[in-house]
Amino acid sequence: MVLAERRETEANNRQRLFLQQMPGFVAVLAGPDHRYEYVNDSHIALFGSRDFIGMPIRQASPERVRQGFVERLDSVYATGEPFRGSEIPIQIGKDGSEHFVDLLFQPIRHENGQITGIFIGGYDVTQRVEAQRALKESEMRLLDLNRTLEERVAERTAERDRLWTLSEDMLARADFSGMMTAVSPSWTRVLGWPEAELLKRPYASFMHPDDEAPTLAGLARMGETMRPTRFENRISTRDGQWKPIEWTVAPEEDGVNFIAVGRDLNTVKAQDAELAAVQDALRQSQKMEAVGQLTGGLAHDFNNLLAGISGSLEMMQTRIAQGRVDEIERYMVGAQGAAKRAAALTHRLLAFSRRQTLAPKPTDVNRLVEGMVELIERTVGPQIEVRFVTNAGLSTTLVDAPQLENALLNLCINARDAMPDGGRITIETANTWFDDQVARQQDLPAGEYVSMCVSDTGTGMTSDVIEKAFDPFFTTKPIGVGTGLGLSMIYGFVRQSGGQVRIRSKIDTGSTVCIYLPAHMTAAVDEIEVAKEIPQPSGAGETVLVIDDEPLVRMLIVDVVEDLGYAAIEAADGPQGMKILNSDTKIDLLVTDVGLPNGMNGRQVADAARERRPGLKVLFVTGYAENAVLNQGQLDMGMDVVTKPFDMDALAAKITAMIKTNA
Repeated sequence: MVLAERRETEANNRQRLFLQQMPGFVAVLAGPDHRYEYVNDSHIALFGSRDFIGMPIRQASPERVRQGFVERLDSVYATGEPFRGSEIPIQIGKDGSEHFVDLLFQPIRHENGQITGIFIGGYDVTQRVEAQRALKESEMRLLDLNRTLEERVAERTAERDRLWTLSEDMLARADFSGMMTAVSPSWTRVLGWPEAELLKRPYASFMHPDDEAPTLAGLARMGETMRPTRFENRISTRDGQWKPIEWTVAPEEDGVNFIAVGRDLNTVKAQDAELAAVQDALRQSQKMEAVGQLTGGLAHDFNNLLAGISGSLEMMQTRIAQGRVDEIERYMVGAQGAAKRAAALTHRLLAFSRRQTLAPKPTDVNRLVEGMVELIERTVGPQIEVRFVTNAGLSTTLVDAPQLENALLNLCINARDAMPDGGRITIETANTWFDDQVARQQDLPAGEYVSMCVSDTGTGMTSDVIEKAFDPFFTTKPIGVGTGLGLSMIYGFVRQSGGQVRIRSKIDTGSTVCIYLPAHMTAAVDEIEVAKEIPQPSGAGETVLVIDDEPLVRMLIVDVVEDLGYAAIEAADGPQGMKILNSDTKIDLLVTDVGLPNGMNGRQVADAARERRPGLKVLFVTGYAENAVLNQGQLDMGMDVVTKPFDMDALAAKITAMIKTNA
């Protein structure tokens, strides 16, 4: 009798080690009221230590009653149909922390086929829990001191057999010589190998050749340290495939044998793939929402502008027909104003998408801000104090100065609007160094940057508003006040310039918007003010070649050229223009659209023309700033650009200035 008890105790100890190493949680419920007969350590770690044993689930776990577990258990008990669920959300503990679990409810049947209980197994896929906690306390709760030793041994043996049979994990006992001495039925379910084959062959023969050496080395180290270990490898299936298995392995006290618990990672990888697909779908949904917001805002603004332009033109036509020509000018002014606002809106959109053509030059940001302070003070009004905190040793930065001025003015206007009762705007410049770690956080290369920060003492922004602040057409201002493109335009311009924009804010305290631009070692270039006067005819026989596929635009440019006293030659596309450029015709300036049809864009025409005519001046005209064509938004020497729709006087001044530099 003592020998039998010892053998049973040894068997139970081995089985307890199996349960101790299982990464999943397990429980055994008995009867229609679902009384707890057994829970493993993983179950306790996940759901908390309570007096489960002997209590119905309604009393032991009232929170799971609210979450519908009991109804599902009732269904399994009544129908005999197992229940499987993946990533089921559950609330756990007094704090209501949320976890996600893969769950199995499996009915337990008596020899006569009657359902006597339910086996619960599953995994906490939110956080892996250690499988070896509080085993001794769990065993104490499972022991009933009022039963005889024979009854306890029989109960534990039956429980062990049920868990051994029903577990979806691959359970095994093996020795360090290379053979397995026991395997659970799940081996056959997962891999297809019969038990006899698994016990007959060395376990290394089932491993992928690339995984054999590191796996055996890991087992050898475990034998030396006598500490549990975890690893992954690939195990062959009977049909010739390889399955990734995650192993938890622990040595037995005899130093000869060890136990192993293996989990099929195909299921985990499938869940990861499903999660990735859901995340992709969410990102696509968010992208489409942003596109919808963008197109809606565009339609609204452009329809308003087109209504003003088309209405003014119709009224001009009506007044001309009526002979009331003295009233034409106000409609003309209205149409021109609407057209300029449409152009400004397009430029802001191009800035947001980082596709505008920039003319970056080494710039002293201190000098730029100082030149803007008076304008800013007039713009924000007397209720708001404007302070400028300079850094005496500020580095220069390579940037389009007018765009930076526009960005600064926009930030100050936003700050003013956040302080309806007055306040203070502080503009501060500084040199900033980003090391590798900080640069990664800022999505920038490591190095030195020039910062320009605009702070206010206004109402501040919530985190939700900050998150959407750079979205096009997003605004917190009332309807009709602002377009919602200011910050998106700033963001696009700064990112195109190789920098970054960051916002810090606190409700009822104020906000700070910082622009970071890469430092540049070259000295700043002074901007030369161009007098805004109407150019007068100054031609002396010079010839301008105009290439544009839009007849109306081409006609307008030719008219400007001829009004200046220059000769004009027209071409509708690149090949036509190249015929003229390859001839002996004297050309003093090439004016070409960037986007041309029939195989050659404007940049290609210019490059080919300069091979034949070195130093030829080129003026690009574009309605969409193709950065790749314009060398990432930067122009070569002797080249310049105007953006459609352009001011005719500005175009004339540009043409005159470029031709005069040839003289």
